Amino acid sequence: MELTDLKSIGKKAYDDEAIKYPVLREAIEDYIVNVKNEYRAMNAKQARDSLLSEYNYQMRAKLKSSRSFGLDIADGDICYIDYGKAYISEVGYQHFGLVLKVYCGKAFVIPMTSNAVNYELAYDPISNPTGLRHLMRLGKMDGLYKYSVLFLNDGKFINTARIIDIKAHLDVGSELFKQIFERFIDCLR
Repeated sequence: MELTDLKSIGKKAYDDEAIKYPVLREAIEDYIVNVKNEYRAMNAKQARDSLLSEYNYQMRAKLKSSRSFGLDIADGDICYIDYGKAYISEVGYQHFGLVLKVYCGKAFVIPMTSNAVNYELAYDPISNPTGLRHLMRLGKMDGLYKYSVLFLNDGKFINTARIIDIKAHLDVGSELFKQIFERFIDCLR
């Protein structure tokens, strides 16, 4: 199946059922075979994470926000989030994230990890001044069980329906929150 074959269907097909187009039927079948092969090649953790993400997408993709299931998100919340599939060097599937800002029904989040290697590599002006500046150590936050690191270069707006749960909160008036915001802005300069 060639991408040009799919593009040939054009915009006129928006209201048509996929089944009317042999090219789409063939593409769907090819896709299903490819996904089966991908899952067969995955280890158990990868398959679990991917399936959880697919399930979350099926259950939440049509929701306007997390309020649809009783979750009210605020600036400073540290949440468990399903980021979905990711390209190389992006955070994907289920990870924690810090909500930097809720704006126009979406949340700007900075993904986090508790990976010890990333924690050691992260820039810190005192203990690791030559560390990676796109990684910021948070330490151990109330409500979390491990030391955490922010991926400042992976921040993005998401639909809050991707947020599974609120695990902790960082006061937006705190010095740490202000430092995070400044470090993030530095990544944009």
